[in-house]
Amino acid sequence: MSTSRRQMDRILDKSEMELVDQTRHPALGEIAGKDLAKLIKLLRERRDRARDIAKSQRRNVRGKGTGTAKEGAERGNKEKMSVLSQALQRANKEAARRVNAEA
Repeated sequence: MSTSRRQMDRILDKSEMELVDQTRHPALGEIAGKDLAKLIKLLRERRDRARDIAKSQRRNVRGKGTGTAKEGAERGNKEKMSVLSQALQRANKEAARRVNAEA
């Protein structure tokens, strides 16, 4: 499911939004190879962090964690993880396309 620009503004911070914007056409095609690898690495790190935070918040809601979280608290991080995953998929497809074009 695609996420609107307004929802992304609410979900992502400024630096994450810049990363996601770099994965859209035509900006993605203009990124150099090494920069694309850095972008993929950063997106993966941000996605994993959002995933881990959401997992921790879910655990706290169930009462197994040390903190206290309200029900649905992980929703924002799950949405963030989804948006970052989609951006990561676009970047990975571009990297694969470039490898295939060189071969």
